Amino acid sequence: MKVNTTAFRFDWDAGNSGKNIKHGVEDWECEEVFFDQRKVILSDKVHSLAEDRHILIGKTKHERLLFIAFTIRRGRVRIISARDINIKEKYLYEKVT
Repeated sequence: MKVNTTAFRFDWDAGNSGKNIKHGVEDWECEEVFFDQRKVILSDKVHSLAEDRHILIGKTKHERLLFIAFTIRRGRVRIISARDINIKEKYLYEKVT
């Protein structure tokens, strides 16, 4: 999947702002991962029934590896969920990058 790396606009509203705090992930950390030069982005075909969804695995500026599920709505990135990566996902990030 191609993602524009020059300018991202994020869609934060009452429906998704702060909802990943239950996983210990702040909204600003979700945004940082999109600027990781080594990020891995995959299509999430299993969860793409109503809209195209994607998975992003990447690092924050503080080297925290995150798993982000997101979609693009009205030209903006909308975070669906964010959490720390698991062992299999860490292997995928290291293998691809």
